[in-house]
Amino acid sequence: MSRNNINIDKIMTNLEKYNAVFCETLNVTESQLAELKYQGVAEWDSVGHMTLVAAIEDAFDIMMETDDIIDLSSYEKGKEILKKYEVEI
Repeated sequence: MSRNNINIDKIMTNLEKYNAVFCETLNVTESQLAELKYQGVAEWDSVGHMTLVAAIEDAFDIMMETDDIIDLSSYEKGKEILKKYEVEI
């Protein structure tokens, strides 16, 4: 990871990181996030889902349980799930 990424990571809020993960992984804009649901965009298919999970785990240095991976059905649900891992959005 380059020095610039490390500095950006340190100044980004958890919400900014969460939004960036969704936007970059699913190729959506922030204005689409609030209503975003699994299979609501072409990129959030089963493969995209696992890519999103891996990106969330990397961004927040967590390992999600299988039930949480399955339950990740929307942008909003993801926020609820992260609370379980002591990540406040």
